[in-house]
Amino acid sequence: MGKEMSKGEIEALKQQTLSDFAKYVNPQKARVLKNAGLSVIEGKREGASVWDITGEKYIDCITSAGSFNVGRRNPEVLDALRKGLDEYDLGVFLLCSKPKADLAKRLAEITPGDLQYTMYGCGGGEANDFAIKLARGFSMKTEIISTVKAYHGHTGFSLAAIGRDEYKKPFFPMVPGFSQVKYNDLKAVEEAITEDTAAVMIEPVQGEGGIHPATDEYMRGLRKLCDDTETLLIFDEIQTGFGRTGKMFCCEHSGVVPDIMTVAKSLGGALYPISATIYREELNDFVVTHPFTHLSTFGGSDLGCIVGLAVIDFLIKNNIPEHAAKMGERFQKGFDELLKKYPELFKEVRRMGLMMGLQYTNDSIGPRMSYQLALNGVMAIYTGNEPSVMRLMPTLTIQPEEVDFVVEALDKSMAEIMKQGGIEEY
Repeated sequence: MGKEMSKGEIEALKQQTLSDFAKYVNPQKARVLKNAGLSVIEGKREGASVWDITGEKYIDCITSAGSFNVGRRNPEVLDALRKGLDEYDLGVFLLCSKPKADLAKRLAEITPGDLQYTMYGCGGGEANDFAIKLARGFSMKTEIISTVKAYHGHTGFSLAAIGRDEYKKPFFPMVPGFSQVKYNDLKAVEEAITEDTAAVMIEPVQGEGGIHPATDEYMRGLRKLCDDTETLLIFDEIQTGFGRTGKMFCCEHSGVVPDIMTVAKSLGGALYPISATIYREELNDFVVTHPFTHLSTFGGSDLGCIVGLAVIDFLIKNNIPEHAAKMGERFQKGFDELLKKYPELFKEVRRMGLMMGLQYTNDSIGPRMSYQLALNGVMAIYTGNEPSVMRLMPTLTIQPEEVDFVVEALDKSMAEIMKQGGIEEY
C-alpha cells in the first residue's frame, strides 16, 4: 500500500478509516483509542511487531489479550492454512472429519492429566458457556462459583460468571445460580460451596482483573475441596494457555488437573477463530445422552482445526513455552530497575512468563502510559477491570532485543510522565 500511494494519500486513507470506524462501528472505542495514543490502522504485521499504514512500527504488547502467541502472521501457520484451503472449507459441523479428530486427539495428548474429550466452539465465551452447561448437566446441580473481577466472556452463561457488575447490569436479570468470591481465598470458596454447587470456575491468572496469579496453595486447595465436596473444577485457560505463562498450560505450574479446561485465543494463531472445551471421560456420559447440548455451526471447522494443529506443532517444535519463560525473566530484570527508579509511578509487577501486569500507583497512570508508550513504539493497554494495571502480553516469539526495546520505552514513558508533574496534576 505504501509503495503505491503518496504519504498524503496514505494519511488521508487513515483519517477516512478512523472516521468511518467512529461513524459505523463504535465512536466510543474510537475516542478511547485516540486518548490512549492508539489511533492505529494496522498494516504490515510480522513477528512481535505491527506497522501503522503510515509506516510507524510498534511492538505489540496487546495481542488481543494473548491471541498472537506464535507471532503475527506466523509463516508456518499461514502455510498450513493455505494448504488447507486447497482441499478443505469449514466442513459440515454435524459430520466427522480428519482435522476435527486430529486436533481433539492432540489436545488430549498435550493437556495435563486425563482430560480427553473436546467440544469445539468459535471463541472463549462459547467455550466457557459449554463448560458451565456441561458442569450443570453432568452434576444435576445449578450453582456456579467464580471470582470477583473474573472475566470469562460476554456470552450468556459466561457473562453471568463475570466478577464485575458493570458488564452485567444492563442485562439484568442474569442467569440465576452464579456467585463470586474473593480470588486466591480458599476459605471464601469453602464457605460458598453448597450441596447444589455444580462447579468452581477460575482463571489460573486473572487477566482483566489485573494479572493476579493463583497461588499453588490455592490451586491445590481448590482441587482437594472440589474432590471432597463432589464439585467440578473448571480452569479458564483462554488467556493463559499455549505457553503464555512459561508452561504449555498454566495449571501445570501447580500440578493441578481440572475436570474441565477451556482454551481459545492463541489456539487459532490469530488467523482463524476456534475454541475448545476439554474434559474428563466420565463427563462425556452427559454429552452422550444429550447429544444436542451444544451446537456450533462454525465451531471446530476443518480449517480452524488445521490451524490449531499447526499452532501446537510450532509451539512444541520451537520450545516456545521455555522461550516465554526466559523472555519473562529478561523483562523482570528491567522491571526491577524501573521499580527502583520510579517509585512514585510504579508500584509492583505481577507476572507469570509473558503474562505481565504493571501496577501503577493510581488509575490515571495506565491511560497516560498507554499514550506515552505509543509515542515510543509500543502498543499496550490497561486491564479492563483494573485501570491502574497495564497488561503486557507480547507475542511469545519476542526476541531479547525486542524485550529490551519495550523496557527502554517504559523507561522513556515514565520519565516523560514525571517531567509532566508525575501524579500531582491528575
